[in-house]
Amino acid sequence: MKITLKETFFKKYGFFLIAILLFWLKTYLAYHLDFSLGVDGAFQQLILFLNPLASTIFIFGLSLFFSDSKKSNRALLLLYFLNSLLLFSNILYYREFSDFITIKSILSSASITKSIGPSIFQMFKLTDIVYWIDFILMIHLYRKKKTSQISYSLKKKMAFTTMIVSILVFLFNLNLAEISRPQLLTRTFDRNYIVKYLGLNVYTIYDGVQTAKANSVRASADSSDMATVLDYLEDHHAEPNEAYFGKAEGRNIVYVHLESMQQFIINLSMIEKDGTQSEVTPFLNSLYDNEDSISFSNFFHQTGQGKTSDAELLMDNSLFGLPQGSAFTQAGSDNTFHAAPQILKNKGYTSAVFHGNVGSFWNRDNTYKAMGYDYFFSAETSYTLNDENSLEYGLKDKLFLQESVQYLEQMEQPFYTKFLTVSNHFPFPEDELNTVYEIPETPDSTVTGYFNTAHYADQAVEEFFQYMKDSGLYEDTIFILYGDHFGISNSRNTTLAPLLGKSSRTWGEYDNAMLQRVPMIIHIPGLGNGSIQDTYGGQVDALPTLMHLLGIQTETYVQLGQDLLSEERNQIVPFRNGITITPEYTIIGNSIYDTKTGNSALMSSEDSVTDYQNEVNRIKEASQKQLMISDQIINGDLLRFYSPADFIPADRDAHNYLDSPAQLLEDRKEAGDEGTSLIQQNNGKSSVPLYKTDAPEFPANQTETELDSENTSSEKEVLETNLLE
Repeated sequence: MKITLKETFFKKYGFFLIAILLFWLKTYLAYHLDFSLGVDGAFQQLILFLNPLASTIFIFGLSLFFSDSKKSNRALLLLYFLNSLLLFSNILYYREFSDFITIKSILSSASITKSIGPSIFQMFKLTDIVYWIDFILMIHLYRKKKTSQISYSLKKKMAFTTMIVSILVFLFNLNLAEISRPQLLTRTFDRNYIVKYLGLNVYTIYDGVQTAKANSVRASADSSDMATVLDYLEDHHAEPNEAYFGKAEGRNIVYVHLESMQQFIINLSMIEKDGTQSEVTPFLNSLYDNEDSISFSNFFHQTGQGKTSDAELLMDNSLFGLPQGSAFTQAGSDNTFHAAPQILKNKGYTSAVFHGNVGSFWNRDNTYKAMGYDYFFSAETSYTLNDENSLEYGLKDKLFLQESVQYLEQMEQPFYTKFLTVSNHFPFPEDELNTVYEIPETPDSTVTGYFNTAHYADQAVEEFFQYMKDSGLYEDTIFILYGDHFGISNSRNTTLAPLLGKSSRTWGEYDNAMLQRVPMIIHIPGLGNGSIQDTYGGQVDALPTLMHLLGIQTETYVQLGQDLLSEERNQIVPFRNGITITPEYTIIGNSIYDTKTGNSALMSSEDSVTDYQNEVNRIKEASQKQLMISDQIINGDLLRFYSPADFIPADRDAHNYLDSPAQLLEDRKEAGDEGTSLIQQNNGKSSVPLYKTDAPEFPANQTETELDSENTSSEKEVLETNLLE
């Protein structure tokens, strides 16, 4: 038996093990040479090194199931070639699109050829030979190899053992990935993340499974399914409030996406380490209580696993995210949307998203095209990032907003824009350069850090507003500032409780639900009769509210929310996790609470109990139906079957976000003297110098020894070129 095992190992497994080793190392080399995966630290580097191994063993292990050794070796060689081809195809695709090939793009190979074809030879590099030398070596070894006959039963055992080993290695890899990035496969943040943590082959398989599931549901849908949706919309529509309808007609629109900002922080004062008591977010407070603002004290986020991307879907489309995962990643590439940018395009608006992170995160670079955004300014194309000025999720807010205005001033007015801030993001790390608000240490550094990063974000927004005033854009703009989701998770709320004057001992699920309130401030300069509204609502209600403020009727659009200012709204707020909140009741599973007091909502008399139960059942049914209708729309891509009058769905091929800065400049030139951009109104003079920031990383705020003059000069030249050409 020992001789047999030794012969098996060297004669059979030798060729097999060399194949695994070569392809494993080649993939790891490609990760570093041609992909930008954002690997941070030794632990992620370990995962990156490990992740090609499991799938390589599994795929190459399929060759072991051939009974004939010669056929087995040929099968291994074929699998090696196909895997190499997949890897190299992704390398070329990534060079052009900064993204990985999807199953959908493979099935639409004609469009890939059309996109890449003219420049494919220019994408090759001399060093690419390194990706094929190993295959040439494998061919050489195959020709030199002498076949050996081994019993089929032993081969079968080897094959199954290899499969088991590959599965065990994958489970180990997955466990490490979950430690670094929890809910990796359920939330699907970014294709880069799947590749970084689990490997290119696993990503391809995962993408195929997700595509098959989505296609199955989508294929079974037809136009008749829209009947249920339209019936719901007719019953659910809330007429606009005449007092507010058209109050912001024709204005520019600026959404300020306040990452992880929760309502409890508004008007909250804390005692800092030096003993002074001060507001955490003084500028947001001033907007919240402003006579030109309509603010909402009972506005809730309604996001699920898609977190920030769910918030964007809700705000732009008045649709909910999915029960699992992110609608941006699962449906955003293909679905038809009735999104705000496309609706407003018919009203003469241009649109853009500004984000100091990579464009593929949450599949934004594809989803925004389906929503009709004209431009997407992201980290790859539009901002200068380095270790000093950025955090894990992108460019720091003060620098991000400052760098964004060079593009904003070139946009044709009126415009619809969204600025995605990132600094106030978990785990709210301490940043010595930007420590601006310090409370005494709590048992949880995350809770402690939250107040600092929230204060920093507040300062960044104040600087942006000052620029808008100084540049002359302020008076012609409506600002919507909103929190996207919670920052402090339920597991940390008991630590937070004492800071809010609450008891950790009595803190419960009702208190957790109440902390899902997020800021919602609609600031309209010159409004004059602003107020703080106590109506109950959520992010799904934002779009119809904005449309009515702009003087646009919404009854023909598929929007599941209701105008927050309408006197007809029902004030039922469903959460993706099953919780429902109204002004009277907070329903959490089988528990019903009085929303105002937090006490158990039970009635004493028999008649009132019946009425109470009927009302609770009505609320539950209304909540579940709204979520169900949303899921039907997204999973079935039902909006492809319905278009309101004067609405044209977005053309995905009309935009290439990798060229957004250049495209913006070209569009401005084409507009010429008829252009309405701020820089055109200023006769070509840039307003960027008007932007003042105290960010210590900003070149103007650095000492000569801190400033890298060569890089700064280069960046300055690029900016001047963009503005003056």
